[in-house]
Amino acid sequence: MSPAILLLLVIGLGLAGWLAARARAWAFRSKAESGRLAALPSYHGWYVALWIAIPAVLFIAIWSFVSPQLIDQAVIASPAASELPEFGFQRDALLREAKSVATGSAPAVFNEQAAALVDPYRDAISRYGLLGGLATLVIAFLGGAWSFLKVKPDFRARTRVERIVMGTLLVASLVAILTTLGIIVSLVFETVRFFGMVNPIDFLFGTEWGPDPMSNPDNPDPDRFGAIPLFWGTIYIGAIIAMIVAIPLGLMSAIYLTQYAAPRTRSWLKPALEILAGVPTVVYGYFAALTVAPFIRDLAVSIGISGASSESALAAGLVMGVMIIPFVSSMADDSIAAVPQAMRDGSLAMGATTSETIKRVLVPAALPGIVAGIMLAISRAIGETMIVVMAAGAAANLTANPLEAMTTVTFQIVQMLTGEGSFDHPATLSAFALGFVLFIVTLGLNFIALRVVKRFREAYE
Repeated sequence: MSPAILLLLVIGLGLAGWLAARARAWAFRSKAESGRLAALPSYHGWYVALWIAIPAVLFIAIWSFVSPQLIDQAVIASPAASELPEFGFQRDALLREAKSVATGSAPAVFNEQAAALVDPYRDAISRYGLLGGLATLVIAFLGGAWSFLKVKPDFRARTRVERIVMGTLLVASLVAILTTLGIIVSLVFETVRFFGMVNPIDFLFGTEWGPDPMSNPDNPDPDRFGAIPLFWGTIYIGAIIAMIVAIPLGLMSAIYLTQYAAPRTRSWLKPALEILAGVPTVVYGYFAALTVAPFIRDLAVSIGISGASSESALAAGLVMGVMIIPFVSSMADDSIAAVPQAMRDGSLAMGATTSETIKRVLVPAALPGIVAGIMLAISRAIGETMIVVMAAGAAANLTANPLEAMTTVTFQIVQMLTGEGSFDHPATLSAFALGFVLFIVTLGLNFIALRVVKRFREAYE
């Protein structure tokens, strides 16, 4: 049985358990002398339904990860797989091809060796699917039977249900925390491995970037791992050019929408502005590569500037700035709108004009939200990849000329990890070191934003 069918069965069993437990509770209530139960009948129903669903769903989640390995092992152990290579890419390709046909994802095999594995895969999939379905039903039945016997007049089902829900919420929060912790640990571990091959000083302060995945991993050239051009490209494109575009336009649009725009104008202009945040970054990348970059190159040539590249930091930065305008505008809009009306009225009553009220009252009072929006936009910009890939180029140039090609940390991470290089090679491990530095920078920006918000929020509360 597929996981989707199993989930539907579990939902059906949970509903049946809910109805049965609720009916049992109502029966106890009608027979009780006082006519009252320790909990409402619906809570008894939810208690049984949760004990049916939660263990079964957990087993389905575990089985969905375990069963593919068991199926592969069963096929490999079958006589039809005796002629397969012991290991390697060819063996994995044959197994994937046969499995695709057995599951219906592909109409037929292209390799004769894979054809003999289709029937063993079908048998293994059917066998382990049936086994998983029976185990799921047994677990659901046991959980339902055990919880159903708990339904009694004095049973505090509400307290138990609330504890189960609280435990579920706690597990959900721990999943997010543990995922973040796992990312940090993996980054730190691989970064330490990289720094064991390349000196951190050469990496953090070197000015030449050109790792060679085909070089000898036991004797890497430290002069080829200087990441300063990447850091400069990230800052120049994401934190300078993009912010020059996003901050003024985002802040001015927020001021206009909150202070000057009519309600009808705001009702359609604000959603239209926020649509920019929902456009896929690959669309921005195409726009930058096919429209903005050629326009900037032709404009530079027409005014006599030589050496303008068809891929430039200016093109990527401009489009990236347009992309993150909603981050600045939305946060500034909400912060300015949250300023108490009494502060506006008091400023205007003292004789200040609307513009003076905005400059000296509203913007300072809303500064925490504005700074938070700017920091969020910077973090979003320095982590952008597609626009840089399609419009800025792959050249690691240490230059201040915005018309030249330039690359960023995120582009190099993608380039190092999407090849077929070994994860024991310093060229591949350098991607983790770059990611760790990017993580530290983003964390620092968030820390600065929190400090600014805390300081000015205390001043205006």
